[in-house]
Amino acid sequence: MTAESAAPALSPRTIAVVAGRPAGAGDPLNHPLVLASNFRAGGDYTRTHGTTTWQALEEAVGALEGGRALAYASGMAAASAIVYALAPKVVVIPTYSYMGVRNLLAEYRAQGHLELRPVDITDTAAVVAASDGADVVWMETPTNPTLDVADLATIGRACADLGAKMVVDSTFATPLLQQPLGDGAAIVLHSGTKFIGGHSDLLIGLCVTSDDAVFDRLVLARTYQGATPGSLEAFLALRGLRTMPIRLEASQKNAEVLIERLRAHPAISEVRYPGSGAMVAFVVAGGAAAADALCERVRILVPATSLGGVESTIERRQKYAGDSHVDPGLLRMSVGIEDVEDLWNDLAQALA
Repeated sequence: MTAESAAPALSPRTIAVVAGRPAGAGDPLNHPLVLASNFRAGGDYTRTHGTTTWQALEEAVGALEGGRALAYASGMAAASAIVYALAPKVVVIPTYSYMGVRNLLAEYRAQGHLELRPVDITDTAAVVAASDGADVVWMETPTNPTLDVADLATIGRACADLGAKMVVDSTFATPLLQQPLGDGAAIVLHSGTKFIGGHSDLLIGLCVTSDDAVFDRLVLARTYQGATPGSLEAFLALRGLRTMPIRLEASQKNAEVLIERLRAHPAISEVRYPGSGAMVAFVVAGGAAAADALCERVRILVPATSLGGVESTIERRQKYAGDSHVDPGLLRMSVGIEDVEDLWNDLAQALA
């Protein structure tokens, strides 16, 4: 056994730091920001061939997920690329899930391109039954905004038996908390805008697959749809990825403290937490009016629609038409890295 073959596998914390770095003598520690649309003496063009800035991000995310990654202009651009690449006729979709993707698929249905089968992803038997005859089983776990969790291993095996491709939106879990390719996913989707970027300053999406044919289709989707990431966004996302392990660890510790206190608070009727991660959902007993009042009263938490940054954000989701079926008093909270006592004091005064 050679020394190289005996080397232990790297932990995800280390991969997040070292993957996608230049390795030559005299190279910079990180790939620089490459601002170019064209290159000398060849046919390379950024839309079709990318830049080393994109490629470094893709290499790092792919290493974390155990596949090959491609970057897109946004999470929705990545979702659109998946629909283009797989061209499904029947799609199983979570009843509670990100409304942007549900709206995208509903538009395809309205145009007569596909059939949708909504299903409660916590009911594994129902998901398996709905997957019979489906081309794509679109899982999102934990779900946005209700934080439902799917049994990916069982659903993945069923998809393999039934000939369906499982797509997993793993934005809330990040590559650090689950790797769906190991459960049989054909594609893993990330809105890198969220936890990967981590600083609320960029838009980027990522798809990861271990299927070469699917990878080639995803490349075509990006090339023909023109959904390419900006070089600055790719550079910032890779820089954010380097600190994602420590950011997520700090946010998760804060979340665990907050959910314990929220569960004991008389103004809260329900707390939803999948057991790990930085996303929390809770229902205010007074319904929509009380939930809106809380959002108006917080001073440290930020009422905002996005998530996954170093700052804590909170939002009542049922106010949006696409999430009208969610409990009116449900608040989705993305827990940041602030001092947890400051966060709790802010929530407590808003709840008082």
